[in-house]
Amino acid sequence: MKKRNSVFIATSLDGFIADKNGKIDWLNDIPNPDKSDLGFNKFITKIDAIIMGRKTFETVCGFDIDWPYKIPVFVLSNSLKQILKDYKDKAYLVKGSIKEIINKINEKGYYNLYIDGGTTVQSFLKEDVIDDLIITTIPIILGEGVPLFNVLNDKLDFELISSEVYINQLVQSHYRRKRA
Repeated sequence: MKKRNSVFIATSLDGFIADKNGKIDWLNDIPNPDKSDLGFNKFITKIDAIIMGRKTFETVCGFDIDWPYKIPVFVLSNSLKQILKDYKDKAYLVKGSIKEIINKINEKGYYNLYIDGGTTVQSFLKEDVIDDLIITTIPIILGEGVPLFNVLNDKLDFELISSEVYINQLVQSHYRRKRA
């Protein structure tokens, strides 16, 4: 079974995934009258499980919607002691090194993983275990906030697989990791 770790995320023009207060409401500043999912539903059909950081998990739990995922969600956290009872059968707490966590999840039969959350994505990039980056750029400059990218040990080469424009405003680019 082929294993893939993929990121599907939105950034501002200046590379931030949240504003300086950690808020993401600016993601909805561009009118979307047809309620386009920006390719997310097509993406998620190829995913077996999600790994997200604690902050992202708490953000999703704070949305005024039903639990949005039909696949297992693994929450990466060193500070959480347990998952809230409302999410017990939906989300699972995982701890350890990035590679240990991936191996444990792969051993459960989940091979195509969606990696979500700023610190989590940065940690996976630092370990060079991201295969695909699907980044939707929102035409706004925040000036400061939570960056998508951070310091890496080595440069990582990616190649552009595709680029698409959604709702005449948003550019979504799919990059694949170039490996020797």
